[in-house]
Amino acid sequence: MEIRIVKEEENVLEFELPSEDHTFCNLLVNILNKNPHVEFAAYKIEHPLVGVPRIYVRTDGSVKPREVLVEASKQIESIYTVIKDNFIKSLNAKKKSNPRKS
Repeated sequence: MEIRIVKEEENVLEFELPSEDHTFCNLLVNILNKNPHVEFAAYKIEHPLVGVPRIYVRTDGSVKPREVLVEASKQIESIYTVIKDNFIKSLNAKKKSNPRKS
């Protein structure tokens, strides 16, 4: 995943995710906003077809924005692992209950 840093200060990070869209950005911002050290997190995409998502994160200063971003990324990875495992489990159960006849 490509990340372009636009602005970085002590408690502010603004960056772009050129290869992403609303799906990932919305998830990331929602998880960031649940962190008690995040004062504000949002994203915008200037144009729905050709715009590059820009994410803005501001913390309370007790932790750096990069730290909360890493933590949020780990949470997303964990969520996707659970989804993947449950999906595979469901597929396997379906195969056992309804095997194809040759």
